[in-house]
Amino acid sequence: MNEIKIHLLRLLDEKNWKILKKELNDLEPLQIAEVIEDLPKSDQILMFRLLSRKLAKETFQYLSLERQEDIIDGMASNKERIAALLNDLDPDDRTAFFEELPGKVSQRLMQMLSKEEYAIAARLLGYPEESIGRLMTPEYVAIRPYFTVQQTLEHIRKFGHDSETLNVIYVVDENWKLIDDIRIKEIILASPDRIISEITDNRFVAFNAYDDQEIAVKVFLDHDRVALPVVDTDGTLLGIVTIDDVMDVVQEENTEDFQKFGGTEGLDLSYTKTSLFELVKKRAGWLIILFLGEMLTASAMSHYDEEIAKAVVLALFVPLIISSGGNSGSQAASLIIRAMALGELKLKNWWYVMRKEILSGLLLGSVLGIIGFIRIIIWQETGFYDYGEYWPWVGASVSVSLVFIVLWGTLSGSMIPFILKRFGLDPATASAPFVATLVDVTGLIIYFSIATLFLTGRLL
Repeated sequence: MNEIKIHLLRLLDEKNWKILKKELNDLEPLQIAEVIEDLPKSDQILMFRLLSRKLAKETFQYLSLERQEDIIDGMASNKERIAALLNDLDPDDRTAFFEELPGKVSQRLMQMLSKEEYAIAARLLGYPEESIGRLMTPEYVAIRPYFTVQQTLEHIRKFGHDSETLNVIYVVDENWKLIDDIRIKEIILASPDRIISEITDNRFVAFNAYDDQEIAVKVFLDHDRVALPVVDTDGTLLGIVTIDDVMDVVQEENTEDFQKFGGTEGLDLSYTKTSLFELVKKRAGWLIILFLGEMLTASAMSHYDEEIAKAVVLALFVPLIISSGGNSGSQAASLIIRAMALGELKLKNWWYVMRKEILSGLLLGSVLGIIGFIRIIIWQETGFYDYGEYWPWVGASVSVSLVFIVLWGTLSGSMIPFILKRFGLDPATASAPFVATLVDVTGLIIYFSIATLFLTGRLL
């Protein structure tokens, strides 16, 4: 691919348009899209204009949203070319493109559509955001149950050119109510004079157009399908959803979850398209909340200022203590949130998770506690640092504190996502910084409380 890319860029630099056009039209759409993605905006437009109408449509669907917008902007003076491109796009891909644009821009571009395509776009955009109706395409092949296999194959040849996929053929009655879906393999292998109703078993999986898009992800994974039908409440076939559109949803959901887990609101557009003001706005809220939370850490420290003044050695282990608790909490939150996203854990599993995390926290805390105690012994015996005559009690304070703080961190990190989900909030909001801040404050209280217990009458 690198050699092809270098060759195309050389032709572009030499302005050898005739050969470049020929070379481009011999490539696959995905290959062309990969080349265009890395070009400056002006060169993107030049290369895209050299593509045939069919190839332009197929390549456009592989481009990122940013590149798609750049292409449309760059061809603003050629409204006929834009109209042709938008009319040629698959309805589901066009809908995904329109819904990411500002409302005024989408409306302006929709006016360029033909009457038929405008009606399709308006209908798909009329479904709620995040609904399966936004993902579906009306481009599929449907047949009647009384068709013979031979008639079905002729029907596919006649109407299958514009279908999103031919892997599955849909059987509908006179009122367009879905009866069944049949894999193309079954039709090809059946006798030509066999009736379709003899092949069907009337068992199929279908979405409602108003179902949430996240449902589609799980259903596709469970049933190993490349396309599934979409029906209304009466069972009328409205369209189909294909696996490539569902994978786009997975990518968007994962991106949003990663952003939230990093301690920021989900970005509406990509990072490069988000303005500086919007970026600051999305990040400021959580930073302020976390900053106010960390103020409690200072308050907790000030509450134990007498103990710290008497035993300064305790302050040496504060970073170690709070980071261990925060890290264990972040680990637990990451595991639980991901398990929830994959459908492995439900709200009813909270007690199972709590029991498991209690044991995990105790074991992990014990491991860190032992390592911490050994570290204090080594430093004391080698003379690297003198912790005083009561160093064994200091070591015991640190070790026992680590056990309880890591235990508390794992419990907090694992239970907060369940609590958020119970109140209808996104579990991903239990971001790593949020869990770490919570455990920092409580960890200090645990540490100094245990140190007071062990060192009272000795250093305190």
